[in-house]
Amino acid sequence: MMRDRVGIFAGAALAAFLSITAVGRADTLSYADAVTTLAKECGSDIKKFCNGENLGNGRIQACLEKNAAKVSPTCTSTLGSVMTSIAQRQEAQASVFKVCQHDISQYCNGVQGDGNILSCLVETKRVDNRECNQAITDAGWR
Repeated sequence: MMRDRVGIFAGAALAAFLSITAVGRADTLSYADAVTTLAKECGSDIKKFCNGENLGNGRIQACLEKNAAKVSPTCTSTLGSVMTSIAQRQEAQASVFKVCQHDISQYCNGVQGDGNILSCLVETKRVDNRECNQAITDAGWR
């Protein structure tokens, strides 16, 4: 279980630095907030067990996996919560166009390009589909 969470940590941390996610208030954590939270709650573990490791290429993941039995319970708990939130954000970002298809055809018909369609969905006040609104919020676009 810790191995799965640590594996997700490396992907989320890398995504934080490569992310092109829009800024916004969401029910899920932004990648930047995830990194900040992990740095705060897991920083001492990373420093203690992974000092000098580069973030990319799974090195932090490998280090934390190697030291999983020594990682603090606080870090383990925080890591689980953060990774759940990141997974929800990634799912929402991947599914927002499918979940919002009806609203796109109704309110943004003729708008071209994913970015423009997304702007249309976010800016329109008429979207009343609860699942669509939640996906937009969870994706971090509102």
